[in-house]
Amino acid sequence: MPTTTPTSVQLYSVRDAVAHDLPGTIARLAEIGLGYVEPYAFHERTDEFRRAFAAAGVAAPSGHAPVLAAEEPAAIFDAAAALGMDTVIDPFLPAEEWRTADQVARLAERVNALAALAAERGLEFGYHNHAWELSTRIDGRHALEVFVDHLAPGVVLEVDTYWAAVGGADAPALLTALGDRVRLIHVKDGTLDGDVDRQQPAGAGEVDVPAILAAAPAATRVIEFDAYGGDVFDGIARSLAWLTEHDR
Repeated sequence: MPTTTPTSVQLYSVRDAVAHDLPGTIARLAEIGLGYVEPYAFHERTDEFRRAFAAAGVAAPSGHAPVLAAEEPAAIFDAAAALGMDTVIDPFLPAEEWRTADQVARLAERVNALAALAAERGLEFGYHNHAWELSTRIDGRHALEVFVDHLAPGVVLEVDTYWAAVGGADAPALLTALGDRVRLIHVKDGTLDGDVDRQQPAGAGEVDVPAILAAAPAATRVIEFDAYGGDVFDGIARSLAWLTEHDR
């Protein structure tokens, strides 16, 4: 049964190919059957991305950029708007910024302010986790959960379900608790020891991908590999085929 939610792919998965041949990379992903992509650092190559997307007939509803560290975050949001995005996601804040309740509250304040700036351009803004936002506990709760307590209603999340599981979270239960704030999920599989070199196509590893999908039925699925032992385009194609068959 075909998927009922959009399926995209994080271009970081094919970063070497993007660096070598951006238009050819986007065209190859379109040939695999992906009509959506999630670019990273898109503000650095906005015109190139625009041309490549138009040539391949794909769209980028979301993208990653280091907004929280940017001197001119408005320029990133302007680039996102120019590429027709709906959502900008900051993909990374280091573990040392997630250690205390006060730190997490300050992070949320920064994110709330940036979300207001994004909204001026018709965009949503949010955050993407790694493992440490879950492995770090504050008063017995995942740091990510404490973070969410302080977020304005319009701030969204992109939950990397692999890293959530590696960080010790019950990923399906986390998604259920976070609810509609989760607009996107990174779908990846592998071993739960966090060894990215052992990542596998969806459904082939230790992550409970079916339960994750069921817990976030409306979230856009974004295929991603941090690393892959074989041809990553083949891995992406296998993940897409698995999602097409199993994501109901």
